[in-house]
Amino acid sequence: MKLSVFTVATPELEPEELAAAAKQAGLAAIEWRYKDTPADAANEKPSYWGNNRCTISPAGGVAELDRFKQAAEKHGLANLSVTPYLRAGDLEETEKVLQAAQYMGASYIRLGVPGYDRSRPFGELFELGRTYLQEAEKLCRKYGVKGLIEIHHVTIAASASGARRLVEGLDPNAIGVLFDPGNTVHEGFENYRMSLELLGPYLAHVHVKNAGWSIKETAEDGTKSWHCDWMGLKDGIVPWRQVVSDLIAVGYDGYLGVEDFSGQFPDSSQMLNHFSVVIGGLLTELQPNV
Repeated sequence: MKLSVFTVATPELEPEELAAAAKQAGLAAIEWRYKDTPADAANEKPSYWGNNRCTISPAGGVAELDRFKQAAEKHGLANLSVTPYLRAGDLEETEKVLQAAQYMGASYIRLGVPGYDRSRPFGELFELGRTYLQEAEKLCRKYGVKGLIEIHHVTIAASASGARRLVEGLDPNAIGVLFDPGNTVHEGFENYRMSLELLGPYLAHVHVKNAGWSIKETAEDGTKSWHCDWMGLKDGIVPWRQVVSDLIAVGYDGYLGVEDFSGQFPDSSQMLNHFSVVIGGLLTELQPNV
């Protein structure tokens, strides 16, 4: 396994700065965030989902893609993914992202998954998601880039079981699943080893972060409400030693991509170094002969 970074987690760094920091930390690849920054956010303080300086702007065209592509290549890093925020069913935008990924030489894009908020029944959403993925599969084959659905809370793929059901029967060479244990702290937890076995050939990538629960407030009748927050890699509920061990057990040999939203460190370079020490250290310890 190798280490990568999803640039949503490095908002204050320009692409060239991120590539240099990732190389220094011992990472091997970059997953580039792909989204236009709202005009009203451009002058704000850098943030994960707002003014993120390490994000490819779709409006930037080939010149923008070249800048990010060359930033990685200059430091010997792979352009692993172009990672957008697609809506399930939006095939036109999906094809545009696939074109960008192909140009970048990236292996993956992230596909859309229907969200679940009780406003529409699961059956409708599942049908929407399946129809979209069946069409996206054709596009992924056309461009030679795999499309991934991410296990994510507040979607119909919040668990490994839900994700597997959504991709069942599709070509695992064209469609895969991004396993995210940190997201399953919020919703969708299943035994890690069983999750990986369930995903089988669809397991394509892994994101690394952590989260935990705390009491938010107590009502007058004594009922407690709980809230889930992002935490440091060593501080949250996900036991990363166990997860890495389970990944080794199922033969996973892809990337582990950091997506740390804890704000634990004053800058992204320190976050990347911590990730490399913690997760890279586990890889060295648990698979010493690789």
